[in-house]
This record gives sequence, structure tokens and C-alpha cells, in this order.
Amino acid sequence: MTVERLKNQPVIGPVFALIDRWPRLSAWIVLSVGCVALLIYEARDVGLTTANWIALIVATIAVAGLCIWIVSWEDRDELDQPAGSDKRDTLEIERHDA
Repeated sequence: MTVERLKNQPVIGPVFALIDRWPRLSAWIVLSVGCVALLIYEARDVGLTTANWIALIVATIAVAGLCIWIVSWEDRDELDQPAGSDKRDTLEIERHDA
């Protein structure tokens, strides 16, 4: 199935719309769910208290959010540069002019 066809499906279509509208929030949710699932699987037999579980899950969600925020820095750098420009080309032009 193509992506356009999936976007028109009754259940999957709104999910695609949310991902298109808020890509970073969607990535944060997906990464958080995966990390929390791993945390629960790996720490299931450790004997943590309820307060420990809550603290670890909250910390895991916060770290996932920080990861998505840090990765998004590259998006801003790409948006700040004019299309087709490369730092290497700019440096070569400056060297030839000097």
C-alpha cells in the first residue's frame, strides 16, 4: 500500500495526520513508549517499589524528550542555511578572494 492510500484509511489516516502535524511530539511518544517498554522488561525482577517505578518511568520519558530535542537541532541548522550552499564551497570562495 502506498502512503497516500494509507492516509485515507479510517483508523490510520488520523494517525498519519497527527504525525505530519507534530513530528517531534510523535517521535517523543514513540521513543518514550519503546524506552519504557525496555525499562519494564529489563527491570521487572529487580524488586523496585512503586515510587521507584514512577521515578524511573518519568526520568525515561524526560530523557527521550531531551533526545528528540537534541536531534531536532540539526533540523534548525539545515533550515538556517540557504538551499544549495555548502560550507566547503563558501570557504573556497573566501580563500580565492583573499
